[in-house]
This record gives sequence, C-alpha cells and structure tokens, in this order.
Amino acid sequence: MLTVASLSRRQLETRLAGAGLLVQTGAFVSRIRSPIRHVADGIALLYGDYPIHGENGFADFHVGVQYPGGLRRWYQPQVNFDLDGQLPFEPLPEAHAFPMLEWGLNWCISTRAHAYLMIHAAVVERGGLAAILPAPPGSGKSTLCAALVNRGWRLLSDELALFRPQDGLLVPVPRPVSLKNRSIDVIRGYVADAVLSRPVSNTTKGSVAHLKAPADSVARAHQTARPAWIVFPKYEAGAATSLTPIPRARAFFRVADNAFNYSHMGARGFATLAGAIEGCASYDFRYSNLDEAMALFAGLEAPR
Repeated sequence: MLTVASLSRRQLETRLAGAGLLVQTGAFVSRIRSPIRHVADGIALLYGDYPIHGENGFADFHVGVQYPGGLRRWYQPQVNFDLDGQLPFEPLPEAHAFPMLEWGLNWCISTRAHAYLMIHAAVVERGGLAAILPAPPGSGKSTLCAALVNRGWRLLSDELALFRPQDGLLVPVPRPVSLKNRSIDVIRGYVADAVLSRPVSNTTKGSVAHLKAPADSVARAHQTARPAWIVFPKYEAGAATSLTPIPRARAFFRVADNAFNYSHMGARGFATLAGAIEGCASYDFRYSNLDEAMALFAGLEAPR
C-alpha cells in the first residue's frame, strides 16, 4: 500500500485541496481536506509512514480544516474544523490549523467510535502486553508516553485507549504525540532524533507541538495488545520515583472517570472495564526523572 511519503509535495497539496487525502491510522480511515499550508506541512512531516487509500475509497470520517467566508479569510485569518460539513468548534487562528486537525480527529473518534470502550489515556505496549496511562491534562502523561515509545515501547495511542468488548484487547490508533509547554523542550532534549512539528503558541493548551510516531508503531497498527498494567502517572518536580499499588475497586472508578462512553455502553461497558481491571495490575506513579521512569517501566512484571 502507498504511504503519504510516496506523494510529492505537489501531489499531497493537490489531494488535500481537492477530493481529499485518505489516511489510515490504525482502525480508522480519515478523508482530510484542506488548502492550508500549515496542514500540509504537518502531514508531510509527521504522517509519511501512514498508508493512504485511493480517492474513491471508504473513509470513517470526512474532515476538513478550511478558511471561513467573509473578511476572516483575509484579515487576521482564522480556520474552521468541519466534519461532514458541520462546524463543531469555534474558529481558531490560521497558525493553529494543524493542532486543530489533530484535536478534531481525536474528537471524531471519542464521540463516534462506540464499538469500543474508550478511555482518555495513553497506551504503550511491550511483548504483547500494554500499559494504560489514564491521566488529566498537566499530569505528564504525554511526556512519559513520548519517552517510552522512544525507549523500546510501541505506541498504541497518546490519547485514546480503545478496548474491544468481545475480547478485551486494545486496538491501536497510533498518531503523533501531543506535547505542551515545557514538555516540548524536555522531549527534544531526551530523544536525540525526535521529529517535532513547529511549536504553536497561544493555543487553549499553551504552546503545542507534535512528535512523530515511531515507524514501527505505525507499521504494526493492526496488532492488538492485551492490557496488563494501569498506571496513573503524575509528574512532580523533584519527586522521588515511586510506584504504589492501588486496589482494583479504586482503579475501576478512576478509569471509569476517564472514559468517554462508559455510560453510553451500559452493561457492555461495565463488563469490558471490569474484565480489564481484573486482568491488570494497577498503580499510582510519581516521577520527576525520565531515566528513572524508563528503568521502572522496563522492570514491570506481567500480572499473574
């Protein structure tokens, strides 16, 4: 199958501005349309390894990042994210176009992919076993995830843990890792060959940049993983690295609090989450030193 990197820059821009670029990210195919240079720049830099489909292929989501009509097209230009012609968000400055696309794609999955139990969490895998990292913004989740996937772990997702109800396995949807504020420079210094998009400042999340997913993670996006660890990370400046077991009942409610569609799924969601909790070891994790964090994760033992 062809990849984004197989297209010339002119071909990429032509598809984006025309019928759309059909990009496969794990279980989903998105038809992306945009005439905006920032979007083409981000896709060319970060999506080169991803498979693409022909213009007449099927897409789960039809999305675009477009200029609005009127004066906003020319004066202090803004952009809209659209899904099937609908505009779910307020317009943002033109410079925010690529982060807006990334946020919009996450929103598409989290509001529509109800075949899965969806948890707001990073997911990484090693040896067929997955560590799920549920956490609110500011917890250091994405920084930890970015470091792990550049130290031998496979990226399943930076934002979405997708549990398949029929067997409880995790379905990958690897896309660029979103880094914010100080995390950008931390990962730039920690990962020698990191490929990062140009930081965009003054977003609703502060300064934002995206880290390219490892090529191996993209190539193995069809391989599911078995949940083995649920780790609630928290970065604290100067904190000693610590991993503290927590009871399954507490872990259940904390994971449910991070779910996008637990209530929507009803009994099916309860059974899926209960099965995952039963098969996992659950921990609180505090860290301030990435090398120590990597060593601790390398020593995780499979639950019995």
